[in-house]
Amino acid sequence: MTSSQLNQPLLVLTNVPEQELAQSLARTLVDEGLAACVNILAPVASVYRWQGKVEHASEIPLLIKTTQARYAEVEQAICRAHPYDVPEIVALPVAAGLPAYLQWMREETGKPLST
Repeated sequence: MTSSQLNQPLLVLTNVPEQELAQSLARTLVDEGLAACVNILAPVASVYRWQGKVEHASEIPLLIKTTQARYAEVEQAICRAHPYDVPEIVALPVAAGLPAYLQWMREETGKPLST
């Protein structure tokens, strides 16, 4: 992957079943420099098919701002924290945005954090 591909801003979507998990996961992603920002949205009603049955659940959506370079680590962090066997994790490339904001995203997710 080229450096411009690694710097590609991404919007990662996931849903979690509880507000406490949403807060904890968001904080971890930002603290570890894996995301520049995580928006925790209001609960939504989800309807989906799982193991042959239609299910209904209340979930908390998260909008995670990151870069392609950090995607694998974001995915791993979500999977480690998530109680579902198969959590929803969808990454969308950001085609355009305010240049200063996109640069801030790259800076926040592109530098090592001091420990």
